[in-house]
Amino acid sequence: MASADSALGGEKLLNQLTERWRRLRELTGRSHRGIRQYFAVLLISLGALLSLYVGGTYLWMYQQQRQLMHEFQTQNAVANPSGPRVGGLTRISIPKINLDAVILEGTSHKSLILGPAHLRNSALPGDPGNSVLAAHRDTFFRHIYELKPGDDIFVERNGQHYHYVVTGKRVVQPADLSVLDTTSESRLTLITCYPVYFIGPAPERLVVFAKLAQRA
Repeated sequence: MASADSALGGEKLLNQLTERWRRLRELTGRSHRGIRQYFAVLLISLGALLSLYVGGTYLWMYQQQRQLMHEFQTQNAVANPSGPRVGGLTRISIPKINLDAVILEGTSHKSLILGPAHLRNSALPGDPGNSVLAAHRDTFFRHIYELKPGDDIFVERNGQHYHYVVTGKRVVQPADLSVLDTTSESRLTLITCYPVYFIGPAPERLVVFAKLAQRA
């Protein structure tokens, strides 16, 4: 009888332990599911906020560029304008990649946000020498990697129109400053970070070269 009671008691204890283990697993499973759901919602929320931030930044950037274009066109309509353009140096158009923008003077952080920027101390577009323009790879110069020899680039400055033709391109290291060297001919050099779709600071630079073909 004692043996039977002991067996029943042991079985009861085993059942209790089994039930507790089952409940613990359920609670743990719910906890894990809750944590996973929390992080899923958190990631979705962060993604949405990031999208709103990036979208808002891009919208602001292009609104500023449209304002610069309006100012440029208004001033350009004045006969024999004197003095530098307010806000922008000149206008660049690259039909192949649907780029039409006002170039800012100086490669400051703000200038590079608002549009392509002209490197100070390099030749002005249309003048003899090497005119160097830079822009971010995820905005205005996003598609310059598509340019090939023979493609057209147009710039407008102080009422003068300049037609450049792409002669080549190459990828260089950031420390390679030879692409900034002065030239006797009128040349346009476009620079952006590379690879275009690299996540984080891009390790290289894409450089597109063009020579002046015609001025009007």
